[in-house]
Parts: sequence; structure tokens; C-alpha cells
Amino acid sequence: MKEYIVPALVEADPNANATDLLIERVAETPDKALFALPQPDGSWKDVSSSEFLRQVVALAKGLVAAGIEPGDKIALMAKTSYEWTLIDFATWFAGAVLVPIYETSAPAQIQWYLSDSGAIAFIGETPDHFARFDEIHADVPLIRSVWQINLGDLDKLVAGGGGVSDEEIERRRTLAKADDLATLIYTSGTTGRPKGVILNHSNFYELARNCRLAIPEVVNDQSSTLLFITLAHVFARFISVLAIHGGVKVGHQPDTKQLVPSLGTFKPTFLLAVPRVFEKVYNSSEQKAEAGGKGKIFHAAVTTAIEYSKALDTGSVPLGLKLKFAVLDRLVLSKIRAAMGGNVRYAVSGSAPLGLRLGHFYRALGLTILEGYGLTETTAPVTVNLPSKFKIGKVGPAVPGNALRISSDGEVQAKGVSVFQGYWQNAEATADSFEDGWFKTGDVGEFDSDGYLVITGRKKEIIVTAGGKNVSPAALEDPIRANPIVGQVIVVGDQKPFISALITLDDEMLPVWLNNNGEDATLSVAEAARNPKVIAEVQRAVDAANATVSRAESIRKFTILEKDLTEASGHLTPKLSIKRAVILKDFSNSIESMYNDSPATEGISVAG
Repeated sequence: MKEYIVPALVEADPNANATDLLIERVAETPDKALFALPQPDGSWKDVSSSEFLRQVVALAKGLVAAGIEPGDKIALMAKTSYEWTLIDFATWFAGAVLVPIYETSAPAQIQWYLSDSGAIAFIGETPDHFARFDEIHADVPLIRSVWQINLGDLDKLVAGGGGVSDEEIERRRTLAKADDLATLIYTSGTTGRPKGVILNHSNFYELARNCRLAIPEVVNDQSSTLLFITLAHVFARFISVLAIHGGVKVGHQPDTKQLVPSLGTFKPTFLLAVPRVFEKVYNSSEQKAEAGGKGKIFHAAVTTAIEYSKALDTGSVPLGLKLKFAVLDRLVLSKIRAAMGGNVRYAVSGSAPLGLRLGHFYRALGLTILEGYGLTETTAPVTVNLPSKFKIGKVGPAVPGNALRISSDGEVQAKGVSVFQGYWQNAEATADSFEDGWFKTGDVGEFDSDGYLVITGRKKEIIVTAGGKNVSPAALEDPIRANPIVGQVIVVGDQKPFISALITLDDEMLPVWLNNNGEDATLSVAEAARNPKVIAEVQRAVDAANATVSRAESIRKFTILEKDLTEASGHLTPKLSIKRAVILKDFSNSIESMYNDSPATEGISVAG
């Protein structure tokens, strides 16, 4: 097996826990802004690290006065906000354990998280959250305390904690050691019932310390970020903890429709996002240019930007290309930079491949997107690209303190400071997930000569055609999904004579595209799915993806579904990953029709 080990940059402390990151930050920069709160007039109000600590201790006292004991589990269902992280640290300071719940979770999911974890308290934010909780309240008898954020219950907790001493909070804060449980985060549940991932304090504490030293250009006390990804997901949760350790100023904007205005006023230096966000920014800019009659110059700027970025990799940019890029950058690209606040230099991207084209485009824009790789079971990042040695299309080397190897069947396996302890009350699943002490990620990948990882597919999702050809769906799905009118792509063909695909339309981008292409912008998704121009556009995206693979791997047929796949429909996880098994079952008739209606065409897709 090929194996790469990256030694830790700091010596592990067996007595430390995640709260020490805040204590150390306050000692280092007590008066520096650690957060900024959005104001009604669009401005931002700073919160210093010492003020945040004061609020954390006050809320922790309230939790203690309300009967929370060390080791108790508190469930939290709320959108991304300052209060989310305040509750997170207050829970730790009280000696308790947080169990995050996605704010989109259905009542049955909430019941499972609460009952399986043994949570004794529930914090929700909105009446809608509480309506869903109320549906299953009688079925979770262990819950004895319920608080609602937007009813002012956090302030009430603080008011009730006046009698709890600082000494008691300090005693509780320091009870947990490195190996003790810090949080239970439930997996998305793409297959089967969600499992509770046991992350200990060392996972957060040691990973934060090593990440800060690994990417100091990104994480430092002069940087800032605007979080909009849900904090219930380990990706944003870890970044919020890392930001406290690194002194990064954090703002929050859970409403993605308000993201662009917030970027303009907050002006972050780095972003945390999934590839779909970068695709949306690009597609929106493209369609806006098309609508304004500037599509030709936009595409010229994009082509030049990609050429420029590729030239950077060679170490020499020809003078003519430099001059051409400078002109188009001023006319087109600078406007996209300004829309993101003007100060963004880095972004950390995960959950899916970004694609070479967008990677080069954004780097030319002045935004280096550092792709990383990880799972809930690895506290988010187990690898991340390095600004000092950045490789587009790779997810980077292992984060210091971690090791990676590729098994004989191509599976990526990991161990180190990122890796979890096991699944909550599920010894069988835990045993199945490890091999000789290495966590089996379920992803297939390979290393380059520098130990940079490339993820090539999901082990359980590899399609084997009737002809015996192994096909990774992601290699086809990701480039097609980058098209502005495409929502989701599900490549199928296991034990079938050829590869096909189910495709949905992006209902946000569709009206703009229809208008730009001389079609009725009010067409419904179902109507657009039958529109010849829409079918031709999807065909173009499929053909482009097919050009990157062999004929045996290419998509011969596709069907445009007349409705989108959503979390509400049960087809997407909270982080918007597709539930492949559910989709294959629910749309089995559509899939079979692509194989039963007619034989495969010679490399030409046919809309179903």
C-alpha cells in the first residue's frame, strides 16, 4: 500500500480540551474583534474575544443553574449565527456535550437524534423548529428542558445564572480531557439510519492547532470570514472553532439570498463554501453578462483567465497574454471580485470536486480555492491544499498530524488527529469502518508524487456495466452539474448495457437562461424539460462531459426529470448530497424506460 504520513507541527496535549482554544485566544488578543454582528443598517458591530468569553461564561452559568450536569447532551437546532457558536462554547464550558441538528430535519429525524444520543435538553430557534419538535416531544421522555432562541430564552438563562460562581464554571470547563467526548454529530444518512459520530476534544483542539500552522496565509489574526454554510455540519463547525484559535473575525449570513450584499459590507479575506456556490457565482455572472449583451466579452475574459492561470503553473506568462488579461480583468473580472467584497484572497472548498476550469478561473480572479477533503468522521479536513504549494484539481496532502494510504482496492484510508473514535452505541458499524486502525473512508483515490490526494469516486457508487466497465459517476456528474441550467445529475447503468443519466433543472437559473435564449421565462420546470432549446443545452453539457471519458463510459441517454430533487422530497441530504439509493428506487421507471424503449445510440444522447 502507498502511504503518506505528515507529522504533527505541535506536540499533542493530553490534558487540553476545545475550550482552551478560547482561553488562549483571549490571553493573546483580548481586545481584538473575534466576531462581527450584522446591524439593521447593514453595518457590522464587533465583538472582542474577551467579550465573547464573558458571554460564554454567563450563558454557561445559566445552563448550570437550569440543571445541566457535566456529560449531559444538549441538542441544538438553529441556523448559522453568532448565537450558534455562543451556545456551542457555553455548552463546553458547562461540561456538557452538544448534539447539532440540521434546521431542515424532519420530525422523525429529530426524534432519532434525540433518542439515540440520550439528549436531555433541546434548544431551537424558530416557531417552525418547535412545531417539528412538538410533533415528537412525547416520544422523547428524556428531554426535560426546552428553550427557544427567538423568544429570548438565552437571555433568560443568563439572568438565571447569577448565583453560579466563576470557580464552578472553571471546574466544569476543565473536566474534559483530550480523549473525552466533545460532540455527537449525526451523519447525513445517504444510506440507512444516521449514525452518531463520536468526536473528542482532541479532534478539535489538535486539528485546529495543526491547521493554523499549515495554512497561516489563510488563518491569522488579520483575516476574516463570512460563514453561511450550516454550523450543524462539521465543515463549518470546525472552521468556527479554528477561527477562534487563529483570531479570525467571523460574521454570519444564513440567508444565501442576502449573501452578496453581506459580502459587500463585511469584506471577508477568505470564504468557506462547497463547489456548487462557486458554480452559482460563475453562472450568475455569465447569465447577467448575456442579459446585458456582454456575453462575448465575458467568455473572452473567462478563456483568457484560464489561459493565464495555466501559464502561471508553467512559471512564465507571455507578455501578450499578460496585457490581454490585464484589459479583460479591468473590464470584467474586477466586477466579480468586487461582488465578493473585494478582499477575498482564499476560499476553502469541500464536499465535491471543484473542477479544473473553475479552479483556474477563480485563481486568475485572485481567489485561490484550496480544495480539501474529509468527512464527518474526520472532523472535516483530513487533507487540504497549501497556499505555498497549490495544485488545482488535487485536494492536497494530509493535514499535519494525519496519515493517508490507498488500500489494494483503491480506497482512501486515514488515521491521525482528525479521525473519530467510532460510532455512538454502534460497535458493529465502528468495527466495519476500521482496518488495522485505519479509517475506511469509502472513497476511491490516488496520490501524485508529492503525496497530494485526488479523489476519483465513491467506492460504493462505482458503476459496473453489463460489459464489465467500471465507471465513476462523479467524473461525469460534476462537469454536467456546472452547466447553469442543470440542478442535479445522477449517472446510472449498473449491470446495464450502457451509461445513462437522470438530470434535473436548476429552477433559480432557468428563468434567466430562458430569457437570455429567447424563450418564455415563465415556463415551469416540467414545461422547460420538454423545451427543444433546453434539451439541446443539456445535450451540450452531456457531450462536453462525454468528451472527457472513453466511449464505454459515456452517457448514451438522459432523461430530464419534470421536478427537482430536494431535501424535502427525501432525495438530498442536508448538505445537498444526492441520496443515490433513494433516487434509483423512486425513479426506477424513468431509468428502465431509457433501456427498454430502444437500443443504445452510437454515442448520441437522447432526451427521454
